[in-house]
Amino acid sequence: MRVIREQSLYQLTFMPRVFPVNVYMVEEADGLTLIDTGFPYSAKGILQAAGRIGKPIVRIALTHAHGDHIGALDALKAALPDVPVFISARDARLLAGDRSLDADEPGTPIRGGVPKPGKVKTRPDALLRDGDRIGSLLAVAAPGHTPGSMAFLDTRSRTLIAGDALQTRGGVAASGQLRPLFPFPAFATWNKEAALATVRKLIELKPSLLAAGHGRMLKEPLPAMERAVQKG
Repeated sequence: MRVIREQSLYQLTFMPRVFPVNVYMVEEADGLTLIDTGFPYSAKGILQAAGRIGKPIVRIALTHAHGDHIGALDALKAALPDVPVFISARDARLLAGDRSLDADEPGTPIRGGVPKPGKVKTRPDALLRDGDRIGSLLAVAAPGHTPGSMAFLDTRSRTLIAGDALQTRGGVAASGQLRPLFPFPAFATWNKEAALATVRKLIELKPSLLAAGHGRMLKEPLPAMERAVQKG
């Protein structure tokens, strides 16, 4: 596991050289907000990192319900039973194993490692909607990779934690844009058109730092985000 710090944000990367999967810890006055939980085996490293930082994990927020982002959720909830779990109202259905689409959603199939019904025991404590606040974080609806994907903007620093709405591994790309050096987010994307619309929305937030689910953090990311949208 690799740990990199930028201001109040810690990036924890599992398998950094092979298949980098990032989880993030946002430092707040009352403790740490954990964003995503990585693989099933990631719980130990996450808890150890929090111990080294010297602050407790006080909340868990999920960008979406794919297996490499929720893998350690049950283990962490068992270790931290009083810590609330946040996920979008829409992706809470995926967390429960429901791949069905709403009538007003594009009919492209939901892809990626969605858990089977009943596999994940943890139930969210709060369902997020666009504009909700979690400590210093603004929850931003970011559909495309999954119907209910969320991004989180740290309003103190304008750091954007984007989940898989964007990737930096293999080149900056919106979800659904194939990057041959790291094609996996594209393979797991529900709807490319919705994902491009999301990146246009995220550009309007004028982030100072991009923290994606896969790849290193990127300072001053707007030009790269704009180029990704232009490529379509």
